[in-house]
Amino acid sequence: MAYLDQGNGPPAILVHGLGGSMWHWEHQQVALARTCRIITPDLLGSGLSEKPECLYSPAFLLDTFRTFMDTLHIQKATLIGSSMGAGLAIGMSLEHPDRVTSLVLIGGFPATILDNMQSSKTRQFIRHRPALWLSKLGSRITGRWSIKRILKEIIHDQALISPMVVERVHRLRFQPGFFNAMYSQLDQIPEWETTFGPRLGNISHSTLILWGAYDTIFPLSVGQTLHTTIPGSALLVAPDSGHIPQWENPGFVNPAILRFLCDNDTPL
Repeated sequence: MAYLDQGNGPPAILVHGLGGSMWHWEHQQVALARTCRIITPDLLGSGLSEKPECLYSPAFLLDTFRTFMDTLHIQKATLIGSSMGAGLAIGMSLEHPDRVTSLVLIGGFPATILDNMQSSKTRQFIRHRPALWLSKLGSRITGRWSIKRILKEIIHDQALISPMVVERVHRLRFQPGFFNAMYSQLDQIPEWETTFGPRLGNISHSTLILWGAYDTIFPLSVGQTLHTTIPGSALLVAPDSGHIPQWENPGFVNPAILRFLCDNDTPL
């Protein structure tokens, strides 16, 4: 696994979502590392990490994440997850509660995923996606145009979608094994729903939920439902932000995370 490890203090791990990578956290790594140890991995199957040909089941992802923590000698950490990364953080909270200090959930993760998905294009792709070989071919033909279209789905401020942003996503998307891993994770969505969806009310860790006001993947109502389901959780809405508010509006998100850590007596 590729990862960045910055700062000293209580550890916090930044977990990206499906198809993402550590660049989603580029505005947090320095800001939060002034007071915490910030670890930012590319999960297996994503970014610059290896992409083994295997079943990317919830059990596999949780096991590899726990092994990652063991390798870095991290017994407990605050898990800060975005979208499907929030789902992984939830899974760790429920399956391995002794390894989690607290949770920050950004733009995810609902009990029933497709039913709560606002983006019809994304929902249609997941439910009726083309054969793997056809998806690979289509992405090569449409190239950066299709990537820009995807970014417009998740980023509210379109001016932020610069040629550099498109290019780096394009390069990561064509790392060998990317599409195989992504398809496998999409196939496992029902497993996530049945394993963790009914148990969201059992989360016992202190939880901050952050949501983009203009999230077109999961609307704000999903975050509000998550807030009422997870006991004692707090909900903050990031203005002028879409599905990855930590990238679009770090001026709001970073202070919110630091306040949450202080309020929960994390020694900074």
